[in-house]
Amino acid sequence: MATATDAPAKFQQPDLIPIPQPPDYHPEIVVSPVHDGLHYWQFMVAGSIAGMVEHMAMFPVDTVKTRMQALVSCPIKSVGIRQALQSILKSEGVSGFYRGIGAMGLGAGPAHAVYFSVYEFCKEAFSGGKPNNPAAHAASGVCATVASDAVFTPMDMVKQRLQLSSSQYKGVMDCVRVVLREEGVKAFYASYKTTVLMNAPFTAVHFTTYEAAKRGLLEFSPEIASDERLVVHATAGAAAGVSAALITTPLDVVKTQLQCQGVCGCDRFKSGSIRDVFKTIIKKDGYSGLMRGWMPRMLFHAPAAAICWSTYEAAKSFFQDLNATNNINNT
Repeated sequence: MATATDAPAKFQQPDLIPIPQPPDYHPEIVVSPVHDGLHYWQFMVAGSIAGMVEHMAMFPVDTVKTRMQALVSCPIKSVGIRQALQSILKSEGVSGFYRGIGAMGLGAGPAHAVYFSVYEFCKEAFSGGKPNNPAAHAASGVCATVASDAVFTPMDMVKQRLQLSSSQYKGVMDCVRVVLREEGVKAFYASYKTTVLMNAPFTAVHFTTYEAAKRGLLEFSPEIASDERLVVHATAGAAAGVSAALITTPLDVVKTQLQCQGVCGCDRFKSGSIRDVFKTIIKKDGYSGLMRGWMPRMLFHAPAAAICWSTYEAAKSFFQDLNATNNINNT
């Protein structure tokens, strides 16, 4: 029979002693914030790559759109796409389609890094745990454009001035120097208010349409979810780009007029207000003038959005696979 003194020895067997965790082991602590399997710096890199690929690929179409929208007194006499293409090729050659691409390169990467990272952050914050929330997608898109336009607007102004026929500027830095000297810093943000007013509904429609179209395509044909993800993203992106571009064309015309005012014979506006520009366009060209360049704008945004979203989602998939591999290796 065991005595009282034997009891402690029985309960002090090695297999009964709890093994303490290392002092720095805290499984409940997450080292860095992760959303959708990615860190926010990875959203920035993915967005930057997507923006650069999108705008570089579609830059010639953007040049045609800018020329058509700034035609108040500029050399091209017709607003038709065919005539605009022929005029550019005849007077400047193929290189005319790429004037200002350096400014686009400097602006698109940082702006899209801000654009997508802010969108993903806000989408997580606004969704309330409901990923299929159109209101959250729209509100997140608006927040994203307000932030990214502050980064992109100055380079967009430089790009559009360089895109004009017979532009007086030798290049990006020359344009920046001349504008700073003659018009001041405010000239770089002359169209910021218009840009935000245009891009707020644009991104609200764009992101809502994209998320809804993507979800609809995947629900309609679930078997393509893994095999044809690129097609789904490209199709949803194209639908989002077309719908958003058509709705916001009038404000895009106003933005172009403000950014190109006083250059290459284009009108200069005394007040620089959106209302003043609207009145001037309607007085000279009628209400149809507000839709100038709508065709190349849609031709730009449909493939541009398809390229951008498919590139962005591909980059996200790359980082998700990379993170998964790193997590396996670290376990």
